[in-house]
Amino acid sequence: MDKIWLKNYPANVKHEIDPNEYASLTDLLTRAFQHHGDSPFSVCMERWMTYRELDQLSQALGAWFQAQGLKPGDRVALMLPNIPQFAVTMAAILRAGYTCVNVNPLYTARELEHQLKDSGASAIVILENFAHTLAEVIEHTQIKHTVLASMGDLLGPVYGRWITFAVRHLAKMVPEFELPLGDHHKVTSFKDAIAAGRHLSFKTVPQTLDDIAFLQYTGGTTGLSKGAVLTHRNIVAAILQAETWFAPALERLPDLRKVNSIAALPLYHIFALTLCFLAIRQGSHLTLVPNPRDFAKFIETLKKRPFHMLPGVNTLFNALLQHPMFKSVDFSNLCLTQAGGMAASEGTARAWQAATGSAMIEGWGMSETCAIGTNNPVTRTSFSGNIGLPLPSIELAIKDDAGNSLPQGESGEICIRGPNVMVGYYKQEEETRKAFTPDGYMRTGDVGIMDEEGYFRIVDRKKDMIIVSGFNVFPSELENVISMCPGVIECAAIGIPDSMQGEVIKVFVVRSDSMLTEDAVARYCHDNLTGYKRPKYIEFRDELPKSNVGKILRRELRTNTH
Repeated sequence: MDKIWLKNYPANVKHEIDPNEYASLTDLLTRAFQHHGDSPFSVCMERWMTYRELDQLSQALGAWFQAQGLKPGDRVALMLPNIPQFAVTMAAILRAGYTCVNVNPLYTARELEHQLKDSGASAIVILENFAHTLAEVIEHTQIKHTVLASMGDLLGPVYGRWITFAVRHLAKMVPEFELPLGDHHKVTSFKDAIAAGRHLSFKTVPQTLDDIAFLQYTGGTTGLSKGAVLTHRNIVAAILQAETWFAPALERLPDLRKVNSIAALPLYHIFALTLCFLAIRQGSHLTLVPNPRDFAKFIETLKKRPFHMLPGVNTLFNALLQHPMFKSVDFSNLCLTQAGGMAASEGTARAWQAATGSAMIEGWGMSETCAIGTNNPVTRTSFSGNIGLPLPSIELAIKDDAGNSLPQGESGEICIRGPNVMVGYYKQEEETRKAFTPDGYMRTGDVGIMDEEGYFRIVDRKKDMIIVSGFNVFPSELENVISMCPGVIECAAIGIPDSMQGEVIKVFVVRSDSMLTEDAVARYCHDNLTGYKRPKYIEFRDELPKSNVGKILRRELRTNTH
């Protein structure tokens, strides 16, 4: 196809990338660790970790996993916030030849059980703060090895012990839990696994670009999340695409190893994960923010040292702008404000640029594309309102329902093809078949238009997905859960605009029990749904609008909701 967007690429941005530069993602990691050695990789609560330490710790943990009898390709779940243990564990899983399964630490027991069972994970590394959730479901999964991390494990012998004590006993952030012990399930502390691994032999596992690196779970239109199969090639391609695209923004910095990127977005999310790998490739470092919702501490972190890249979702930027301490932050070193995960609003973008001097650069991608798809040129000096141009080696087409490409200027489904696009959904052949067109493009579910300059704009969502603070929420999942609430006959969920979160959830409920209250439904949602999936509004109705075949018409509910 004619890539008309290439004419608008900034100078020196490559038109194509070649993932074959590396034998595998593990090859990229190993080379980066060796090359960057004493350079800092991360800082968390003012405790630093070098690339050499990341190399040694991940190899030790990888050796420990291998000694437990895990086989190449086995799935290992990772349920950690943005703390140093995340990168150590992720690198260990990949280097030891396994598949990494990222898990949202805020999952409810129901959500965690589905992901562990669906992935077939045989081991999990989890922060003890969330172990009570695992304890509820572990006997229904294939988990044989649990590695329990504590908040202070890698924050130094004195300060780390203090942090762990404070989290457990002062803040009381570790609910009581009891995990089964025996021949079929073993529990090991993170520290003990590292200590044992240092004395074990690490075995190099042959890997190729076509091996599976991640099962990245995404919302499912059937009500259950699906595992996007991301290969080593997919991740390497996304790293190289991001690197060449962001290069013009970092030109004024003579040494990329001095680049400080703020990691406030959760690393289990594909957006932050891809940027973490980019930092490793470049030898730059991350400032880890374990709890970005504590905006006072977040802003204090921003004030401590110059930072150059700040990725975020619209709600994060908006919340920072509203905080009274925000004006005390020095933004003079900020080279790139990268917005993604949800639509960026023009109001927030204008306020951000006025306050910081940095234009908000909006991009678009999905878990299925390693967060990479389109991005506005980082040389832009103002907010564009569109999602930008396809990145190097990516083809985008606007297609109709039959898979035919539509003429320029017509709206249709945005479809994507490139080396960063997943190979399919894990063990879901029919879902994979439906996700791709006959000519190899992946259907995204977004309706968009390409203009004469090759810029793309999203005009609607083909699917009924709701985006809450950058997180995808599918109504069918909510409806499946809420329909199980005693007293509920049927329900429908929609997203309604919200200035802070982009969208919030409203649920319409038909009840069989007139005594059922909004509070009772809200409590049921609290017990069964992650925070961002819980409805903000609940409305009871006598009936829901339906088509002549009985399908609930969410569109009509949206139209009549203000």
